[in-house]
Parts: sequence; structure tokens; C-alpha cells
Amino acid sequence: MQQLCNKVRDILAEESTVVPVHSPVTLCGDIHGQFYDLLKLFEVGGPIPSTSYIFMGDFVDRGRYSLETLTLLLLLKVKYPSKITLTRGNHESRQVTRVYGFYDECLAKYQSSKVWEWCCTVFDYLPLAAIIDGSVFCVHGGLSPELPSIDSIRTLFRLQELPQTGGPCDLLWSDPDSQLDSWAISPRGGGFLFGHLPTDAFCQNNGVDLIVRSHQLVDEGYNYPFVNKNLVTLWSAPNYCYRCGNKAAILKVPEDRSDIKESDFRIFLENDDQGDASHTAGPGSQYFL
Repeated sequence: MQQLCNKVRDILAEESTVVPVHSPVTLCGDIHGQFYDLLKLFEVGGPIPSTSYIFMGDFVDRGRYSLETLTLLLLLKVKYPSKITLTRGNHESRQVTRVYGFYDECLAKYQSSKVWEWCCTVFDYLPLAAIIDGSVFCVHGGLSPELPSIDSIRTLFRLQELPQTGGPCDLLWSDPDSQLDSWAISPRGGGFLFGHLPTDAFCQNNGVDLIVRSHQLVDEGYNYPFVNKNLVTLWSAPNYCYRCGNKAAILKVPEDRSDIKESDFRIFLENDDQGDASHTAGPGSQYFL
């Protein structure tokens, strides 16, 4: 694990804070340690390296298999660095993983916190966003009033524990709100709620056709909160925490990305095989609430 984390860190250090990606590429939302559902996702989306992927954060916490999930994604990043892009979620932080399961899982499975420390160092190197062909912006949470342009995001210093306020925090914690016009304080305690006006402005000012983000559970796997459909929430953990009963989705961005259709979303349900939960040292879904 130490070798793997060091290798991935070296690869990520060469990537920019906003990673440029070419279509076609398949976008994925939160996974949250649901390892067997990640395997199902690759069945639905297609294997690497014949399919390229962007995973928009929240690989760990809450599910039973955060270590296995993260390890597989890191191994794929080492083996096919140009075929898989990993961006940071709000759960890729020391503070959050101490509370929501990943730290305890590392302790239970390795009898040591060292692996958790190495993984957290990798988290510090993760890019904060990706941009597909200059026109599809991918970020875990949403927008920030401090960051009106993609160029302003590119200049952020990212090699650190995620701060509790400011631009990097907003990108990973904010949520769209269809009832809002502009900005409001987020009930999450980090980031902002933002309405259609900041979304329209960001898209227009940056030449962006679509913002794709995750961070929020949506029952059908994806959801367009605004009328003009320039932002979509994508969720990729089916039956979240093994009890929410929701569908999951991934988005296959075609080469002609200006014409993303409903048929480009792939909906899937949880894997029939969820491993032997009685024999896992992982924390299960006690971290949901």
C-alpha cells in the first residue's frame, strides 16, 4: 500500500488542478466504499482501458469496502494513468474520514493507522476538477462565489488537507438548489447553495455546455435541478448504504459531447453479490447518519 500510494502520488503530481480530458469518456459519481457495486459499474460501463473514466470523488466512507474500492481505483490509475481520472471529493480528507468510517476500516483491516495516513497523502494530490474537451466541467460538489472562472480554479494550491472554507472547500461541498436564484449558506456547514444564475454565468463565461457533479443522492441515479439542463447531478452508489433503495447512474460522454442525450446515461442497480458482510472488518452502514 505504501508503494502504491507513493506511485499514485507521483502520477497525480504531474496532473493539473483541473485535468483536461478528451471524449469519449464515462463519468461516475460517488462510490462510498461499495466495492461490489464498483465492479458492477465496470460491467455496465465497459472495462478499462477500452473505456476511459472520470471518478468525481467520494471513493471512501460509509460503505463496507472503502479500502478495497480505493485500492482498485489506485491500481487502475497506476496501470492506465491516461484512461482513468480521479478527482477529489469532500470525503477525501483526514477530518471527514476520521468520522465516517475509512479511518476505522483501515485500523480494523491493517491494525495500524499507517495505511490511512498514506491514503490521505494521496487525497492531497487529487485534482479538484476535470474539463472534457473544454466544454463539460466535472467537479464533486459545485461552484464557488470566489471562483468565477476555470482559470481561477487552475491557480489554486491543492497539495494540502482540504480547508474548511474558501474556494477549494466550495468546489467539493456546494450544492445546486432549484428554489434559489443566486447564493445561500449551505446547511452542510461547508460550501454554498447556488441557483440557476451563478450556474448560467459560470457556463457562459467559461464556454461550458454542461456541469456534471455528484455529492447528492438522487433516487433515479441522475437529476437536472435547473430548467435549462446545464447542470446534472450524477450518483453512482446503488442502494446507498445498503438501505436507500436508489438507482445508480454513469454518464457516457460521446465524442459529439454537445448533444448529450438521456440515452447516454446508464442506469444500474446494486450487484447481487455484496460479499460476506458478516466476515468483513469494515464498519458497514453505521456511519450513514
